[in-house]
Amino acid sequence: MNKNTVTIVKCPTCQKNVEWSEKSFFRPFCSKRCQLIDLGDWAAEEHRIVDKELSEQDLWSEDDLADLVSKH
Repeated sequence: MNKNTVTIVKCPTCQKNVEWSEKSFFRPFCSKRCQLIDLGDWAAEEHRIVDKELSEQDLWSEDDLADLVSKH
């Protein structure tokens, strides 16, 4: 790949074309707004990296159950 080749990617949030270079400060996002929307989605757990299917049992630990029982 030569130095004159420009790489264009799609913004993960709005799908606008974004030049992948140092002048695109928010890359791969097109703007701070799209970057914050994506961050908010991660914070709200709308995105997650799946390592395995979680069962109901995986969501609770014995410590969680002991805390729950002791409060009631």
